[in-house]
Amino acid sequence: MAFDSTTIRDQPLSETSLAQLFTAARTRNAWSDRPVPEALLRKLYDLTKFGPTAVNNTPARFLFLTSPEAKARLSPLMSEGNREKTLQAPVNVIIGHDIDFHDHLPTLFPHAPGARDWFADEAGRKESAFRNGSLQGGYFLLAARALGLDVGPMSGFDPAGVKAEFFPDGNIEPNFIVNLGYGTDENLFPRSPRLSFEEAAAIL
Repeated sequence: MAFDSTTIRDQPLSETSLAQLFTAARTRNAWSDRPVPEALLRKLYDLTKFGPTAVNNTPARFLFLTSPEAKARLSPLMSEGNREKTLQAPVNVIIGHDIDFHDHLPTLFPHAPGARDWFADEAGRKESAFRNGSLQGGYFLLAARALGLDVGPMSGFDPAGVKAEFFPDGNIEPNFIVNLGYGTDENLFPRSPRLSFEEAAAIL
């Protein structure tokens, strides 16, 4: 079914949908053995890629680990508290960002032929890649939940080790790792408090 974005963009999602994405969603620490098919992983990426980034630079790179052999390579590089649940999850996703994203700008931002030259400085590319890759990582989490999947994002791992093991060539830096699949309530912590609007936001 084709949708007209001009007619749907101002319609809020249902409370059920908002709960699935935000208010009832939880970070999972235990996983069922229900598999996640490759077709669903591809659909997940195809949703994620539509999230906005600066000059459409889309620096995030997603490495889906599904085989026991690949997961065994990752496990020793996780912190002790993250190791067991990483092995249990059907899919581990290493979300990195490509420092050389600018090489793709002639394709991704064709209406500005000189866009690649805007990022000649590597330090500036690193900052942009990290910021926009992190944005894409956030879109990935929401896209996964929208597709009925559970997520468990983690930062407890050896970045240098993950880079050496999974990105030995090129200029990709690992950002964070996501366990992905269908979670269980085992080891589910009580919902932690959140800051109120007055504590975290202001309107000027």
